[in-house]
Formats: sequence, C-alpha cells, structure tokens
Amino acid sequence: MRKTALSIAIALSTTATAVPVFAQDTATKIEKIEVTGSRIKRADMETASPVTFIGADAIQASGAVTIDDVLQDITAAAGAMTNPGVNNGSGGNASINLRGLGAQRTLVLVNGRRMINSGTGAASTVDLNTIPVAMIKHIEVLKDGASAVYGTDAVAGVVNIILKDDFEGAELNAQTGMSGEGDAEQHNIDLTVGSSFDRGNMVFGIQYMERGSASQADRGFSKCPITETDNGEGLTCGGSTITPNGHLYLENGKELQGDPDGNYAEYNPATDPYNYAAESYLYTPMQRLNITGNLNYELSDNTTLFSEAMYSKRWSEQQMAAQPVWFDFTYTEAMGDDLLEHGAEYGDTIHYRRRMTDTGTRDFAQVVDTVRTVVGVEGMLSNDWSWDVAVNFGRNDSVDKLSNLHNIGSLTEDIELGHFNPLDQNAWSAENMTDYIYTEQNTGGSQMLNLSASLAGELFELPAGYLGFATGIEKRTEKAWYTPDSLTSQGLANDPKVEPTSGSYDVNEAFVEFAIPVLADMPFAQNLDLSAAVRAFDYSSFGSDSTWKLGFTWKLNDQLMFRGVKSTAFRAPTVDELYGGKSPSFEQISHPLLDSQAEVIVGGNANLTPEEADTLTFGLVYEPSFIDGLSLTVDYYDIAITNAISEVNNQYIVDNCVDSSGNLINQGSAVCQSANIQIANGKATFNNQLQNIGDETTQGYDINIAYNFEAMGLNWRAGLDTSILNERTITMADETIDYTGLITSGLGSYADIKSSFNLAVKADVWTANYKVRYLSSMDSFACMDNPSSCYAPSVPSVVYHDISGSYFVNDSMKLTAGINNLFDKQPPYYTGNNDSNTDPYTYDTLGRYVYAGMNIKF
Repeated sequence: MRKTALSIAIALSTTATAVPVFAQDTATKIEKIEVTGSRIKRADMETASPVTFIGADAIQASGAVTIDDVLQDITAAAGAMTNPGVNNGSGGNASINLRGLGAQRTLVLVNGRRMINSGTGAASTVDLNTIPVAMIKHIEVLKDGASAVYGTDAVAGVVNIILKDDFEGAELNAQTGMSGEGDAEQHNIDLTVGSSFDRGNMVFGIQYMERGSASQADRGFSKCPITETDNGEGLTCGGSTITPNGHLYLENGKELQGDPDGNYAEYNPATDPYNYAAESYLYTPMQRLNITGNLNYELSDNTTLFSEAMYSKRWSEQQMAAQPVWFDFTYTEAMGDDLLEHGAEYGDTIHYRRRMTDTGTRDFAQVVDTVRTVVGVEGMLSNDWSWDVAVNFGRNDSVDKLSNLHNIGSLTEDIELGHFNPLDQNAWSAENMTDYIYTEQNTGGSQMLNLSASLAGELFELPAGYLGFATGIEKRTEKAWYTPDSLTSQGLANDPKVEPTSGSYDVNEAFVEFAIPVLADMPFAQNLDLSAAVRAFDYSSFGSDSTWKLGFTWKLNDQLMFRGVKSTAFRAPTVDELYGGKSPSFEQISHPLLDSQAEVIVGGNANLTPEEADTLTFGLVYEPSFIDGLSLTVDYYDIAITNAISEVNNQYIVDNCVDSSGNLINQGSAVCQSANIQIANGKATFNNQLQNIGDETTQGYDINIAYNFEAMGLNWRAGLDTSILNERTITMADETIDYTGLITSGLGSYADIKSSFNLAVKADVWTANYKVRYLSSMDSFACMDNPSSCYAPSVPSVVYHDISGSYFVNDSMKLTAGINNLFDKQPPYYTGNNDSNTDPYTYDTLGRYVYAGMNIKF
C-alpha cells in the first residue's frame, strides 16, 4: 500500500513538546516504528487512535536530560506530576499524568512491554528517572484508552519509550547548565556504543546525571510563606505558629512565645510566625546512574534472540524546615515561675509546640535501585506469521531516610520524671538533644514477573485487503512491600504510627485483535478499515472480567481521513492500594462542637475492585493538496471512569454522620458504616480507607497543525499543538466538583487551554528552534465559594519562551546551546496555593535556565 504524506501525519500527530523534526528525517524513522495502540504489524502507519511522536533529535534539542522534562510539557498532560520542583512529598520521583487523570492511570511501556514501578515504598507508578534519555530512539504517546491491547492502567493513555536497538558506532554527549540565578546546576554525560555483526546487533549505553539544588529563600516569590490579611485585601510574610523557642497554650486561653533568653511573652501573630520557606528547597538535587544494554542475535534465518537489560540507581534529596513537635505536660514548681505572671498555675496542663531549629532541618534522602531485564525469542513462520515468547522481569528496592527527627515518646517520659525541663531554653540545645534525635529509615520495593507469548499475521484476503490479526497470552505476578522505621511503626515518634505494607497478586490474560479492511479504492473511500480487540483477564485479587475496543479509519482520499475508537478500559488496584498498612492521619475538619483536627485511619483495602472506564475518541486528519507540507488533526476525547478508587472527603463524612449537636446520624448509610465514627472528649476518630467510591470524567479536544516548507534556502517546520478541556469532574459520595479551569492546592491544575508552538529551521551546518508554551488563566479552587474573600482568586495566563540551536563543527562534532524560560517568567501567586506560594506541579519555579552541550560521534 502506498505510503502518503497523509499517513505520516496520522502516525505522528506531532506534539508541541517535541522540537520539530524535519520531514526527510522523520520519513526515515517512520519506516521503523511500530505504532503504539496495536499489536498488529502494518505496512502503513494509519491507525484509529491519535499517536504523538517525539524523536531523539527533538529531545536532544530541548536540552532535556530526564524524560519528565519532555513529557510534562505536552499539552495532553495535566493535574499533578512530580518533578524536581516538588519538594514536599515527591520522594525524588518523576511522573507523567495524561489528561490529568492521575499518573496511576497512564501506562508506561519500554519497547512495547511494561516497565517496573519504581520509587520509595510499595511504588504504584513508573519513575521516569529509571529510563535513560541517551538511549531513547523515540517516544510514542497514545492519547487513548488501550486496556484491550495492553491491560491494566491504560485508561488515560500509553507512553511507549522505544530504545535504540540498531545503533552502530559510538556517541558521547556532555551537557551542563544552570539557572539564571546561578543555582540548580545540572551536569550530564552519556556514552552510547553499538556494533553490528554477522547475526545481529548490540547496543550499550551509560548515563550519569547530577543536579544541584535551589532554595526557596533565593527567589522573591517564595522567600517566605505569604499570608493574606484584611479579609484578603493585603499580603504579608507569614509562617507557622509552631515556632522556635516554644509556643505555649495555657489553660486560661493565653498563647505565649518563648525567646532565646528564656523569657515568655504573649504571642504576636504579626511578628512571631516562623518562616519555614527559608529552609526549604525550591528545586531538589539528585544524582542518577543508568546502564542499559540491548542485544539482537539471529539464531536462524527465521528466529532471533532478543534481550534488554536496564539498571538505574538514584540518589535524591529534599529539605524542609526543622521538625515541628507538640506534646502536653503538667506545669510544676521545678520548671520555674516564668509562667505565673501570665496567669498559669502549678498543676495546669500546658500545650507545648516547638520548631526544632535547635537541631536543624529535616533532610530527606532516597537511594533507589531499579533493574529490568527482558529475554525472548521471536521469529517468522512459513506463512509469514510472526511470533514471540518473552520473559520480562523487574525489581525495585529503595531506602529512604529522614534525618533530624525527635523521639517525643522518650522526651515526654523524661519530662514526667523530672529529667527534662521544656521551659528551659538551654535544655533544647543541640548538645542536650543528642539522646532524643534519630534518623528514620524505611525500606520498600516492588517486583514484577511477566511471561508472554504472541502470534500475529494475516488470516486471509478480503476484497479490500488482508485481514490482519494478533493474539497472545500473558501471566504476570506483582508484589510490593514497605517496612517503616521501627520507631514509626510503634508510634513512638512525633508522627502517627504506620503499619508495614506487604502483598502480591497474579493475573492471567489473553487477547485477540483484528484489523479488517472493508473498502479500498472506492469513491469517497480510498480506504475504510475497522479494528477490534478484546482482552480477558483473571486476577487473584478480585476475579475475572474483560475489556474491548472498536475502531475505524476512513480515508476519503489523499487529503482527508476520519478516525475513531470506542473502548472500555480498567485499572486494577495496586498492591499498595490493596494491602497498604493502616496509619492515623490528623486531618482538618469543621464542626461547632468538635476539635478542628480529626484522627482519620487511612490505608489499603483488600476488598477493592478495578476501576472501569468508557473511552471515546473521534477525529480527522486533513492535508490539503493546495498547500504542500501542511497537515491538520483534530481529535475529540471523552473518558468516563466509574468505581474509582479514592478516599471519601473527610468533611463530607463529618457533615453526613454527625449532627450539629455532636450526635451520630445516618449510621445505616454505606459511608457512615464504613467510617465507624467515634467521638470522645470532643475529638472525632473515624476510618477513611480507600474505597471504590468515585466517578471521574474528562472530555475535550486536541488540535495539531504542522507545516513543512522551504524558504530562503532553508528547511522549516512549524507546529502548533493545542488541548482544549471542556470537562474534568470528580464525583465522590454524591458530591460532584468540576475542576475545569481550576488550580488547586494538591491536585495540580486543569487549564481550559494549553498550547505549544514550535518553529524549527535547518541549514547545512546549523539548526535553530523556538518554542512557546501557553497556559490559560485559571481560578483557585480554594476561592470557589467566596472569591471576594481572596487576594488572588485566580491566576493569569502564562507564556514561556524557549530557544535552542546547534552547530555542526564537522561530521563528528555538534555543539548545542539553549535557554528555557527565556524571559525568566515567574510563577504566579494564588490564594490556596500548594508550595512556594504557587503550584510547582504546573509552573516553572526555577526561572531562566541556560545550558550548553557537545555531541561527538566516533
């Protein structure tokens, strides 16, 4: 079948994340790629689902040395994605979140096979740091549900990272960069070596990357936590009421603040709050080593042995302000008389809070080892059917540490025995606190073993062409574990008790897929093809079910094609969701008679069942004959998830299970029965473990315009990618929230419009690239009910400009340099922000970043 320029546009649907690759280079690569979303090998690239292509040249031109730098900029990504700008809770991970449905609903593949989940604890998502950028041949992003083809997790889409397997020669890359403020230095060096021999090819790559830190104290927008005053009419530097030198709550209602000299005065909310931002990272440091090898060896004319091996080691760090500690004690004469003048009496209970600046910051550190290996055999039968059998094994082991914690159990015991006076500032010195300081050390990991076999080919010829098929079976076993520090697991530290996590499950799966040619070379139907797939699965954790896909491509002529897919998808609960250890979490609630903090038991639930989804995509690809090199794609998507795994909103539980008088109500409802709420001494305790309780929907449009042309003796490529979000709702326990156009304090953002424009030009000895990224304005979720009470109830639209260029010194050497965030655009402030007074999930917090590199081939 003749491969047209239209079929190339269909296959690529180029995203604005990728710095444009030139048409003549792209055509060569297309011949080699197997399009993600189908197991059937095709002579052309035309599929029913939209697939975005990002080439190695595009990645290198962007200056990215980690994949998240590339993927998190695509317009189809939204919500919360961990990255170096996320200091609080990231654990050093990097993730991709297609459609804003959660990283756990985006399937990540390497060479078409599952990648092991990686991170700290019982990880439930793939850490993109485990995949070496230097070994990437190209990336394919399928923006459609694909559970019928790939199984669980492929709800929002699939990211398939194709590694180099036919490389010959040697290539060395070295790159360095830093922010415009002179911090967050980043250095990368990698070497790729490949060789072909009579019966095969072998590729080996090694990459080392080191990234420095930046502090929130070194940026004007983040140097202190901003507090809104005068009912949202003014801003001031604020902070935490848990302060150095002690913050005391007396029985008579007074709040006192200590000073270094041992004096106590009434707490002044204007001057006494602690600036915790000054000690927190704005950009987190990391070191990473990746070693990768691929081997293909012809055992016979029709049989090939293939193998892949990957090893990744990551050292990452985060830093937060000194630990806040809190406890109660009885005021005695032995503690001195400093509090008597403030109305305290001996025998009173003192509520004590302190920020442990005496012993330093909380230092988080992770060491994560990840191994993945694939060994298999593939071949061709006499009827040209292809087959393969493979073993895919992965394992992740992690150790995460948290330094400068304090054993409050031992400390309060010594206070009761009279061995420690909390009102004596000298008692809190670093020297005296040695016996109470400890380092929390947790271990965890995950393991996957996947056995697979498949068969694909053409069954017979129909009037419009051959009926293609693919079928296969898989058996996968996954297990994960997390062992918390001994003090934490016993609840002897200042933080809540955490139980260990341990569990496993296995699944047997079978799938079949068909590509059915219906019409060919007819009026208004140059080609009309149907596709169908079904996958059956049986999980040890919940039982059996199936999922399916139906699609079509209708090419009217060389200029216009329509495509669409209707499918079901699912996400099986992970080991952590099923068997995650229980622990109490102290959460904010609002009730006239109850304490503002409720003790909420969170953790896994072995009774969880899979999330289910209905997905629909429909679009067109148009390449007008009157403008050579121009193509346009428009795709509509609609994803509806039911049985979503989530926690119930804590306030919803209180509102529905406790009346204004503090009496339990609605105890026959499913929510209240599960919560099992208990009230004692004005404090609420209830259960809020994970449940299949939610529904989620999202729908919108993806638009791509690509134009290749020649002008002024140069080759040009322009690309415009735009994602328009129409709806993003989450329904939980009969409460529905539409997050469209909102920015939150923990779920990231859901901009109505995200757009990216790319312009690339190529001469004989140089290339240049210009990229513009646009995010529309958004409203703060925290201000939905009363925007007038907020100083910044919305954020304006934001535009980033990136430039880069390369110069070919000779056939062996290329020099590259670039500037990301050229105009040093600062992230916006909004009421109800996440961290650094903004949202590091969404905005560039580092500022202008300059880099330069060198590529040598030999």
